[in-house]
Amino acid sequence: MIEELGIRDLGVIADATLPLGPGFTAVTGETGAGKTMVVTALGLLLGARSDAGAVRAGQREARVDGRWIVDEHGAVADRVRDAGGDLDGPELLLGRSVSSEGRSRAVVGGRAAPVGVLGDLADELVVVHGQSDQIRLRSASAQRAALDRYAGSELAAVLDEYRAVFTRWRANVEALETLQGDRDRRAREAEQLRVDLAEIEEVDPQPGEDVELGERAERLGNLEELRVAAAQARERVSAEESDDAGDAVAAVDSARRQLERVVEHDASLAPILESLTNVSFLVADIAAELSSYLAGLDADGARELEVVQERRATLAGLVRKHGTDLDAVLRFAAEGGIRLLDIDEDDERIAALTEAIAADSAAVDELAARMSGIRTDAAGRLAAAVTEELAALAMPDARLVVYVEQRDELSASGRDVVAILLTPHNGAEPRPLARGASGGELSRVMLAIEVVIAATDPVPTFVFDEVDAGVGGAAAIEIGRRLARLAESSQVIVVTHLAQVAAFATNHLRVAKDSSGAVTASSVEKLAGETRIAEMARLLSGLADSESGLAHARELVELAGTGDHPDRHGRVEARGGH
Repeated sequence: MIEELGIRDLGVIADATLPLGPGFTAVTGETGAGKTMVVTALGLLLGARSDAGAVRAGQREARVDGRWIVDEHGAVADRVRDAGGDLDGPELLLGRSVSSEGRSRAVVGGRAAPVGVLGDLADELVVVHGQSDQIRLRSASAQRAALDRYAGSELAAVLDEYRAVFTRWRANVEALETLQGDRDRRAREAEQLRVDLAEIEEVDPQPGEDVELGERAERLGNLEELRVAAAQARERVSAEESDDAGDAVAAVDSARRQLERVVEHDASLAPILESLTNVSFLVADIAAELSSYLAGLDADGARELEVVQERRATLAGLVRKHGTDLDAVLRFAAEGGIRLLDIDEDDERIAALTEAIAADSAAVDELAARMSGIRTDAAGRLAAAVTEELAALAMPDARLVVYVEQRDELSASGRDVVAILLTPHNGAEPRPLARGASGGELSRVMLAIEVVIAATDPVPTFVFDEVDAGVGGAAAIEIGRRLARLAESSQVIVVTHLAQVAAFATNHLRVAKDSSGAVTASSVEKLAGETRIAEMARLLSGLADSESGLAHARELVELAGTGDHPDRHGRVEARGGH
């Protein structure tokens, strides 16, 4: 429930805090004093669309803050934590600001959050009824939702089971339609894949083969130059056909022998001699390697180059058809094989989907039939209960009719189309609410429906704006009585201009403008005792000090049985106006 609502610079309200709390709260005030801003403020806290025009003239932004008491382990608390916010025990703080430029910000549990989070919380926190909500009551989906709420847990359990099966059934139907619709295309794709994979398999490319072939082609294309260079290097290192001491092997060997003759006379030459000996071995190894290299160049290089170039051309052809390089070709082959296996399993998949769809189709039909039965039974009971309520709300000849009809197509809610019709008087044909009820009558129908539904599906908080439009006298008293009954199981907040309704409130707030035309915190007063009686008299006669009005007001309070109650919220804070 809502413990407290703070409003700043919204419409005519400069700065005000409204203590709410459990039970039935009536909000009254003179025309233009900003009573409906209470509903507007709650709407903003519940994710309603913001309007820069609602910002008080001359101010930069409007702000609304609300303090709720919620279940610390319930769905609301879970959603708040998902959004990064937190609770202080059972207390949840929500905030919304709207700038004069139209920018909107939300705070959920002490953390900035998308405005959509407020909308997510709204369904769990509050049901707001105003003129726009009466329009929604005229839609088929809203009427089915109202009936479903009344049907309660029995329908909810079947509906949850139905939606799980329905979701799976629809997904399988769509998958089967896709498979069957694409069958020819997939068959052509499979045939092309087989051709492509066969071509790649025949060539049998290996990872890195293109790089290796490139290196071989480079060597074979420069074979003669490589041979000349290697032969000349071999001659410089070790001449095979000459005794000339000009080659490296002979030169190093000669130097080694020179040092061997004198090393015994100077020990410091020993390391140099050892190095020369090592160099002699190293140069001999190099000579041997060059000889081996030259021997390898003796093969038919031209023929080998031709073979290499042919292989490179074959691989290049694969690359042009199936990728940007050889690695891409290999990936195409791997992925193509998997894709081909997937397509080849179409027949098995179609058979499995067909079997699953048949089973789920039977299940959704059976569950839809069960829901139709539950709804049909609940429709009769709802119609009778609401009709009884309407009689007490000065609509004695009105009768509510709730039709449940089955259509051929299945939807996420079953086969049922629900229509709530109203017979305004005896002998009249049932008509849709849009044509069968005036604005005031529709308000009473809506209230009667909520009172009846609350018995099976209570909502934490109800907010009513103009629920008493177009009524008065005994009908207004019965509206007040019904609101009080609704407040036994839920928090009820009502913006009203009727004393007959306000009389039943356990918490009465008056919103008044000050001399400057603004509504400030000091202008929001929690009424009790004679101040409440005076406000009731003003509502009745337009005069707060009318003796007859005061007497009538006292009579109404006695009738409602709502005398003074301790103010457990404390007095309204006063922060001054602008």
